[in-house]
Amino acid sequence: MAAIDTAELELFRDNVKRFLENEIHPHYEQWEKDAWMPREFWNKLGDNGLLCVDQPEQYGGVGVPFQYSMVILNEMSKMGLSSLATGVSVHSDICAPYVEHLGTQAVKDYWLPRMASGEAVSAIGMSEPGAGSDLAAIRTSAVRDGDHYVVNGSKTFISNGQHADIVIMAVKTDPSAGAKGVSLLLIDTSLPGFNKGKKLVKMGLQSQDTSELFMDNVRVPVNCLLGQEGKGFAYMMNELPRERLNIAVIAVAAAEGVLEDTITYVQERKAFGKPLAQLQNTRFTLATCKTDILAARAFVNNCVDLHADSKLDIPTGAAVKLYATELQGRVADACLQMHGGYGYMMEYPVARAYVDARIQRIYGGASEIMKEVVARDILGR
Repeated sequence: MAAIDTAELELFRDNVKRFLENEIHPHYEQWEKDAWMPREFWNKLGDNGLLCVDQPEQYGGVGVPFQYSMVILNEMSKMGLSSLATGVSVHSDICAPYVEHLGTQAVKDYWLPRMASGEAVSAIGMSEPGAGSDLAAIRTSAVRDGDHYVVNGSKTFISNGQHADIVIMAVKTDPSAGAKGVSLLLIDTSLPGFNKGKKLVKMGLQSQDTSELFMDNVRVPVNCLLGQEGKGFAYMMNELPRERLNIAVIAVAAAEGVLEDTITYVQERKAFGKPLAQLQNTRFTLATCKTDILAARAFVNNCVDLHADSKLDIPTGAAVKLYATELQGRVADACLQMHGGYGYMMEYPVARAYVDARIQRIYGGASEIMKEVVARDILGR
């Protein structure tokens, strides 16, 4: 693995933090209340070089190592901007690699620079009303008709769905072939027959737009096929380690952030005539959270380096996602408890951290699926 210039990476981190503090944090609470992030902030992220940074320069990226992209997610999450981190993760760290690795040259030349600039927001359409973690069970169909595929079906729980200009869509090109009948299409959301449903109301991640999508005889040019027909399931499996690592990075950084906020709170808040920080239960709980976070951070950082060296496999990606997201939930719960009744009030960051943490154990593959992936690796079946 090529050595990372630590000084350059930390300088980049400082620039990211400065941008978030000045341009995002002052607006974020209102976005959460409105349950909406204005579209122009995608362009602002692009203008400041915070989208698709590890993408080659020829496609509008900065061409820096993968670790730089994870710094962006880390600083967003640590600052409590989980809605933003989730949307950026989907766009820069899930969708962009699919296009770069599988798209035709024409598709890459057209869409990747637009993704890096924020002109085009991307989403990935996997989940359906009847198919969540079981991706082989999807029913959205794509039937070849000359130089086009005719796409029919629906998707749900699609992150960035309302803002999306393009969607990487998992479709069935051969309904009789099970997983081997799945293909991936890059669909322009402005095409006739493509409709965005309602913005879904969620428990957490309020300002991150999550939507239903509907396709009624959408004609998609065949050159928008990503990779080869029938290999979509394999492509998704190949990209899942990075997706799950993204979620793990967000998880451990969010845990670090909520713990820092709680440490400040317990030193200021008094009970029984003295700061909460002087109570043994508080001290032991903080110590446990800190120790667990240190272990998770070491695991996550190791996996980031593995992925940068193309060595992060599917079982390890599943394991780090399982470990980090379960930890995030425990830390958020413990920190909320230390806030007492105030922790239940949404004006306190710990309340948002608590509800935002819950989805982490579900999307990208539920914890139960992650356990099964690791178990199969251990047992061979």
